[in-house]
Amino acid sequence: MADSSKPIERPLSPHLTIYRPQLTSGTSILVRITAIALFVLAILPVWWLAAAATSHSSFAAIDGFLQSWFGSLVMFGATWAIFYHMLGRLRHVIWDLGYCLDVEVSEKMGLGMLIGATVLTVLVAIIL
Repeated sequence: MADSSKPIERPLSPHLTIYRPQLTSGTSILVRITAIALFVLAILPVWWLAAAATSHSSFAAIDGFLQSWFGSLVMFGATWAIFYHMLGRLRHVIWDLGYCLDVEVSEKMGLGMLIGATVLTVLVAIIL
């Protein structure tokens, strides 16, 4: 029978304290965060449409919120999240096809996602 009183020394897997964060892992985590944020923010257009179908006062309340500076800021952030998440999903499709798997190219794609989402969001804000 094995001696269970003696602790078994096993190697530890890399931990956050010794792991150097990479741009690709950070952008991948941010894709997941934007997915959760967009899931929560999906309440806003549903609320807006439901209020439009019910009464004028309830529609005025949600429309007033969305037209306020804070509502505009929330919608600006949601627009950025949509573009960022879309570009992140596109990056994963490209990876799934076996392209752009080199570290240098992957990091450029991650930076491109951040810049691309920001540029597209600013364009939408200017146009609308």
